[in-house]
Amino acid sequence: MRLIPVIDVRDGVVVHARGGARADYRPLRSPLVDSARPAAVARALSALCGGSPVYVADLPAIAGAAPDAAMLAQVSAVAEAWVDAGATTARRARALAAAGAARNVLGTESLRVARAPAGGPAPALSVDLRDGRLVTALAGLTGREPLAAAPLAGALGVREVIVIELTAVGMRTGPALQAVQALARALPGVEILAGGGVRDDRDLRALARAGASGALVATALHEGRVTPG
Repeated sequence: MRLIPVIDVRDGVVVHARGGARADYRPLRSPLVDSARPAAVARALSALCGGSPVYVADLPAIAGAAPDAAMLAQVSAVAEAWVDAGATTARRARALAAAGAARNVLGTESLRVARAPAGGPAPALSVDLRDGRLVTALAGLTGREPLAAAPLAGALGVREVIVIELTAVGMRTGPALQAVQALARALPGVEILAGGGVRDDRDLRALARAGASGALVATALHEGRVTPG
């Protein structure tokens, strides 16, 4: 079970994500790093997790703004960056590539067509859930069960699928085990990762039993409740 640390960034500052209520996120305070600058936090968390990739959520870009290219380049210089920046067009995908991103994370909440944009980093799919149901504008998928997103993995040509329960982010409520298990069974050739709600090493073991090979973590890392390595 590998750990992929997460940084949520707004206006050049890493913020503490809680429950998917992005307007309420506040600047990060952590015993692991004496800074909320994205590159500093990414460097510290990647090193803690043995040089792992870092998942970067560019919150203004997800909401429709242009990706923060300078910030992403700084993060990419210190860690392998998997970037969710709403980059569903070729222009935005090329911006991520120019910034050095290793993955263009295509969230179901941002997708409008079931197609990966050309010219960007390798795509990964984020299955975005709210209370166990799909968050997306894709026709026929809004509000459906997580398993309904499985065909998107083939359509986008991804090697990784990330299952994120937005309401559980930073809330210590436990990960979406049933969604992970359903997608792992449906997509045996795809790496399944889980995010949102991971509390401790017991949750990591439960995710492994459900078929996940890794977990996206933030709060549990900062609070020392999961064991890297």
